[in-house]
Parts: sequence; structure tokens; C-alpha cells
Amino acid sequence: MDNFTEIKNSEELRAILGEVTEPAKSKVRTILDDIDVEWLVASPFCLIATSDGKGNCDVSPKGDPPGFSKVVDRSTILIPDRPGNRRADGLNNILENGHVGLIYFIPGRGDTLRINGQAKILKDCSEFDKMIVGKHRPTLGLLVNIKEVFYHCSKAFLRSKLWDPESWNPNSVRSRAAISKALERKDDSLAELEDYYGEKYSKGLY
Repeated sequence: MDNFTEIKNSEELRAILGEVTEPAKSKVRTILDDIDVEWLVASPFCLIATSDGKGNCDVSPKGDPPGFSKVVDRSTILIPDRPGNRRADGLNNILENGHVGLIYFIPGRGDTLRINGQAKILKDCSEFDKMIVGKHRPTLGLLVNIKEVFYHCSKAFLRSKLWDPESWNPNSVRSRAAISKALERKDDSLAELEDYYGEKYSKGLY
């Protein structure tokens, strides 16, 4: 790429984008409203963005039955940690830099709930007794002190047709097993990986 012009300051950026509308500017709140609580109760999925002390970023998906993020009070939520690949990229980032950005989804909805805050990692928390799923009691959880909360509009979902089944084409790229064979577990056979990512995979979530 050699034919481009880089934006280098906010004045240049604002000249192209225009000024922020008043509703967009004033929509940010610092505590949860009843509507936000309703959203968290209904949401089964969120993305958690973190960065380490040097600014290296990570975004991790988190999913569980609706309401998996518990509202502690109007300025605090608790998110359970479930079994994964043990890389713990996001958790290690939080140990260096507690700032987190969360986006909560409700399947079929184009709008999303955004929460920015300060997180800490908890263990041996009594609230974990209320977060058991599939006999799995969390051993870790994220306690997020909310600094900002607001809603994103649905334009990105409408443009991408994300929830439109007619636009779905899951076979447009290789299967998860084939990707793993090519990039991650090259010594395993494709048959072994297809078996691993098959029915038994969904049975071992917890």
C-alpha cells in the first residue's frame, strides 16, 4: 500500500466525521438502569476487551445461560470464568491493567449493551455458589466496577446481516477441525480432530 493519506490528529478526524450529536455525546451513564439490568438478565454472551501494561490487546468471548453476569449492585457486576484453553490472556492482562470493555449481545437483536470499567479477579467467592452450571462451580470470576454504560445502535448488525439466516454460510471456510489440523495440532489426524470437535466437544463445556 503506497497510495493513502494517514489521519494524524483529532482535528483531521473530526473534519471528516463531523461533530458528535448531542444524544450520542450524552448517552454515557455511570450506573446501571433497570433497562440495563433487564438486558444483562437476558444476555447469554459478551465480549471482554483487555490490554496489558504495554497496550497489547485481547478480546475474549464469554457465553453461558442468559443472566450469567450477576448484578451485584448498580455499579458492579460479577462474571464467572469457565473452563477454556488455560492461556488466560485476558486474565493476565487484567493483572497488569484492570481496565476492561464489555459488549453484551442478545441473539436476534442489533443493538448491544456496552460496559466499560475496572476489573479484578476473584477466587473463593461465595457468589460462585449461585453461578453453578452443568455442575461446574466457577473457581475464578471477574468483578467489574462500572465506569461507563451505554447502548450501541444496530447499524453494524444490519450492514452485516449477522442475524439473517439467509446470509449465513458456515461452510465458506474450513471446519474447526481442519483449521486446527493446519495451524495448531499438526501431528493429530483430521479424523481425530473431527471426533474431538464433534459431539463430545459440546458435552465437555463444563
